[in-house]
Amino acid sequence: MCQYSSRDGGPTDWHLVHLGKFALGGAGIVFCEETAVEERARKTYGCAGIYADRFTLMYHRITDFLRQHGSLPAIQLGHAGRKASCGPPWTNFKPLTDEDAGRGMPPWRAVSPSGRAPRADAPTPLELAVTDIQEILAAWREAAQRSLAAGFDICEIHGAHGYLIHQFLSPLANQRTDAYGGDIEGRMRFALEVAETVRAVWPQDKPLFFRVSAVDGDGGAWDMDDTVALARELKTRGVDVITCSSGGINGPLNMAIVPRTPGYQVPYAERVKRDSGLLTCAVGLITEARQAETILQRGQADLIALARELMYNPNWPVHAAKELGRGDYLDLLPPAYSWWLKRREEIRALPPE
Repeated sequence: MCQYSSRDGGPTDWHLVHLGKFALGGAGIVFCEETAVEERARKTYGCAGIYADRFTLMYHRITDFLRQHGSLPAIQLGHAGRKASCGPPWTNFKPLTDEDAGRGMPPWRAVSPSGRAPRADAPTPLELAVTDIQEILAAWREAAQRSLAAGFDICEIHGAHGYLIHQFLSPLANQRTDAYGGDIEGRMRFALEVAETVRAVWPQDKPLFFRVSAVDGDGGAWDMDDTVALARELKTRGVDVITCSSGGINGPLNMAIVPRTPGYQVPYAERVKRDSGLLTCAVGLITEARQAETILQRGQADLIALARELMYNPNWPVHAAKELGRGDYLDLLPPAYSWWLKRREEIRALPPE
């Protein structure tokens, strides 16, 4: 969940507290928000980045805290592509204008595989030349190296939600006629090269995730067969886990093209797991402990990711452990919390006087 609270691309005290409370609440892995691999890759001026060495120590402060409290720190690397140069979601991602420039936020030229705007009120992006693509791949490599230096244990490539990788994958955004366009093999090329580039510098003993929009586009422009084909190719490039989301190539970043019912994206994770042999992560309206446990026990996915539910209740893992009958559920909390709460349980267990 992007926070739009970064300062010049770098994390602030907000991020330390925001992410730290999930570690205190017992989360096994804590992902930072989508983090830009180059400055122009940000959606907004408030978006996170790791495109300069100065960010390394800033993030290390966060990763050290997360690890100290039992969570694996993870980063999600991305590039907004044509969805860059806009305002935050509470402005409906309104494209920046000269009026914003007067407030110190001048618009910048977004990039994309083709010169097609994502919406009617957005400016036309710059179509990337092959040399530009090579420079962006170099930015991915450097961002992965900085992420490692910053203390992250897991890296996820964000290839979903209408961002640059997704733009290359989708025929609605990619109308190139060179080796990066055309049929699905051409449209997958950039995604696979990003995976190869990151895996080449990301240690083999550290997991590499890849997030996909498993279905998207008017009339099924990208469907599950396409996602399975992509997952199989990513597997050969060293990707360990596919996180299955949906939607976003047109309209808002959070737009889905399927009804949002509890666990609505779990079938995507289940099929990718079955047909590609990769581990998968299920996400999307998973809010209840028994719901999450059932997904795992049925083998529909290997990991469960929560975002908004953890924002609503950062101690969700503790409550889930209690509901599922784990007797030492309070031990998921730091001793400074668990000691007091165990004492309260002892007092409650005393017979009335």
